[in-house]
Order: sequence, then C-alpha cells, then structure tokens
Amino acid sequence: MPARAGSTLASPATPDLVRRFYTDAWNRWDDDAVPELLAEDFVFRGSLGDETRGHDGWRGYRDRIRAAVPDFHNEIVELVAEDGRAAARLWYSGHLHGTLLGRRGNGEPIGYGGAAFFTAAGGLLTIAWVLGDLETLRRCLP
Repeated sequence: MPARAGSTLASPATPDLVRRFYTDAWNRWDDDAVPELLAEDFVFRGSLGDETRGHDGWRGYRDRIRAAVPDFHNEIVELVAEDGRAAARLWYSGHLHGTLLGRRGNGEPIGYGGAAFFTAAGGLLTIAWVLGDLETLRRCLP
C-alpha cells in the first residue's frame, strides 16, 4: 500500500498483519514482533475459550500452547480481507509433549483446522477471535 501525500509511512494492510501475526508472533515465537502487530489493548479469544487483553495477555496464551506443543505451527490455508477486517482458514499442527485439554502427551502428532477473524485499526490488529476444531484436536490426544 503506497504512502499518502503528507504521510511518512503507510499502515500495513490487514492481510499483511495477519500473515505476520502467524509467521512471526506464533510460528517464530518472536516477541519483538508483538508490538509491531498488536494494539496495546489487543483482545484475543483463543480456541481454548480464554479471552486475553494486551500484549502480555496474548503472550501468556501463546506460551501456554507452546508449553504443550513446542513445535506448534499455524498455516494459513485461505485469507480474505476487506476494510480493516480479515478472516483466515487455518491448519494447526505439531507434537504434543505437555498437557493440553487435560491430556498429557508423549510426542504424538496433532493436526486440526480452524478459523480466525480479525479487526485492525491504525496499522495494528485490535481483535482476534479464533475457533479451532476442538473435536478433531481431542481425537489426536492420547
């Protein structure tokens, strides 16, 4: 997106924010990317039913997933966006080494689909609502 006359930098497009959210903040576990992508009051509702607020709240959720599935990976299968909103169809995968949904793993592979809905403003993601297919995930767990 080109910068407008009189502005120094253009805000990142919503699809770019969503892609970086998954590639950098999730898949690379890059904490430096968090303030570049998420508003300070970012609201996140994850598949496990938790709702978090702010950078540290989201990091806590992400790190809880990482503790259970250290190689947790998000793949964007499909992404559509318009006017500061985006929807993504996703595939989640990894190997369960910790406890997830009350079940302890021994390296079992997991894989399940999901969808996420985003709102962006001012060049940052402000809201994310994630709906993972927990029934398929449960079938992967020991």
